[in-house]
Amino acid sequence: MRVLITGAAGFLGSHLCDRFLADGHQVVGLDNFITGHADNIAHLIGQPDFEFVRHNISTYTYVAGPLDGVLHFASPASPIDYLEHPIPTLKVGALGTHNALGLALAKRARFFLASTSEVYGDPLVHPQPESYWGNVNPVGPRGVYDEAKRFAEAMTMAYHRYHGLDTRVVRIFNTYGPRMRPRDGRVVSNFIVQALAGEPITIYGDGSQTRSFCYVSDEVEGIYRLFTSGDNDPMNIGNPTEYTVKQLAEVVLDLTGAKVPIEMRPLPVDDPKVRKPDITRARTMLQWEPAVALRDGVARTIEYFRSLGPERLGARG
Repeated sequence: MRVLITGAAGFLGSHLCDRFLADGHQVVGLDNFITGHADNIAHLIGQPDFEFVRHNISTYTYVAGPLDGVLHFASPASPIDYLEHPIPTLKVGALGTHNALGLALAKRARFFLASTSEVYGDPLVHPQPESYWGNVNPVGPRGVYDEAKRFAEAMTMAYHRYHGLDTRVVRIFNTYGPRMRPRDGRVVSNFIVQALAGEPITIYGDGSQTRSFCYVSDEVEGIYRLFTSGDNDPMNIGNPTEYTVKQLAEVVLDLTGAKVPIEMRPLPVDDPKVRKPDITRARTMLQWEPAVALRDGVARTIEYFRSLGPERLGARG
């Protein structure tokens, strides 16, 4: 296959490029580096089956040659990023998705949307099955991301129903691992970077809010299986093992050996109290479930951040 991956220089997008190339496919990677980083794809530059295009998918997009798949992963995806870039976040969810869908339709390619567990908002149903419609504040600060992804899902399904386009929609739950950006506002990277830098671990709220943490290799495997053998309905891909944020902080402190305090800070507006996927559909349709335990995944992620050195750890880029 020859596939286009938008957001190719991002955390998940770059790992997905690796996965398709490992199976012998050709990849066209597209990114404008608003939150992605060139280092994430540096090892791919010059490979015969990889082509990189620096471009903003929210503007007119042309890709020469045939495509078998268009995988739309471009978007700021951490609270710091989408609060700093609210309008580009909305644009890439709306205009970017429209452009990517139009490209898939023109090329008669399968379209794959990277959606998010944020479409469930601060959920009133726990765990969250794909049938749950969510509890989202459309005018809150997080609404720029939540509603961009909800709109993207609606547009994807419209193209599927109206144009008969073959589509996939993945709802990604908290994912972590190598190539996350230091200081990107995500809880795993924040805790690890703070611990390695000898800074206090900052917990927002009392730390009792829960998350499910999926290691990147597990997440990418689920995404790849969904692309190749899933159906048109949205599917949760995430780790159903639930941890409190305070438990995560304790794991990071234990594995880094850092002797730093934990500081409690006010909970951000509309921060979800619980988050856990129901992965029944992924288990039955894709025979997929996570294999990497939290301690093992966090240990690998710590080694990655250690390899960056103190200069990169101190910067948000």
